[in-house]
Amino acid sequence: MGENPLTERDHGLTAALLAALATEPPAPFAVRRFQPLPTLSYGEADQGTGVALERGFGEHVDMTNHSVVVAESVVVKWLTPPVPLPHPTPEIFAHLVDAGFNETAPPYAALTRSDGKSELLLALVTGYLPEARDGWEWCVDACASSDTSFATPLGHLTANLHTALSTLPAPVPVPSGPDSDSESGPFSGPDSGSEGGQDGGLLARALGALEEALAVTGGADGAWLVAQAGRMRAELGPLGAPVTGPRIRIHGDLHVGQILRWRDGYAVIDFDGNPTVANAAPYQPAARDVAQLTTSLEHVAQVAIKRRGTPPDQAADWVRRARREMLAAYTRSCDLLDPALIRPFEVEQECRELIYAARHLPRWRYAPMGVLYTWYDKKEDPA
Repeated sequence: MGENPLTERDHGLTAALLAALATEPPAPFAVRRFQPLPTLSYGEADQGTGVALERGFGEHVDMTNHSVVVAESVVVKWLTPPVPLPHPTPEIFAHLVDAGFNETAPPYAALTRSDGKSELLLALVTGYLPEARDGWEWCVDACASSDTSFATPLGHLTANLHTALSTLPAPVPVPSGPDSDSESGPFSGPDSGSEGGQDGGLLARALGALEEALAVTGGADGAWLVAQAGRMRAELGPLGAPVTGPRIRIHGDLHVGQILRWRDGYAVIDFDGNPTVANAAPYQPAARDVAQLTTSLEHVAQVAIKRRGTPPDQAADWVRRARREMLAAYTRSCDLLDPALIRPFEVEQECRELIYAARHLPRWRYAPMGVLYTWYDKKEDPA
């Protein structure tokens, strides 16, 4: 289970898994539980079969993995393929429960399997949020209608998430070197990873993203980007200064697509980390998440312009208001944010969006380029 995308022949297996979670699974499987599973209801089609009703989200949702809704109350995300532990989600689920953070789909369990060499994460079990839509739907609607009523609750949600994650302790350093008794290498904590513990590592990482974006962006967009590279490098400069604020465990892939609007409010999901950035340090300034969220608002505006015919001036005004209201709500709720880091992280994020477009989704390039044209005083994308 989980080796390949699931097919119709797998119908019933997910519901059977939930029934099996009532007991301890046999080796080589294991379950880590976070909260008690709800009592499942059954649909008429399944009466007498002992199998709770299942359905998928559709092929357009969660293309990396495969998610199944059981009895309209539980979601099982099968990781395809299974992922070796350690994986960020089980640790974060356990901590958010301990911290009392409830603005997410309720985390219930993680299913793992030992292959004799390592432990693999097979599935994550969470609550189903009725009437949920992700931000690439509801937020685009908001932009098209000039509605910013979501911005204040979004700022509070992000601040509450960061407050909870800020109490997640970093791994204890493992001694290394000729005088160490440990066979382990250096620890992977807040000062490790590709960004490095030295603040210069943040700048080097961002400059590397800019250089790669320049290399992979061709045509008129690429020529224009080369002409702006000096200004972009200057805006990245603050990442080379000492970071005086705290580094916390961040979400790592916080954009509007990870924010569900559902029947009872808003919820943040998907703590798997950024699949397009290798070796990103899990402990970073809170501004990293905030900047990715604010740039996603900019992308929403570009989507609304392209797909909904929203006038560019109206979309730009919506971004300004939504951004201002969200940041104000965030800073009222917590004091973890260094505002000086938001802009350089935003510039880096747009470079990463261009890299993502070049590697995986060429048609997406219009969104980050539209944002950059707006920032650097180009009225319209010539494409």
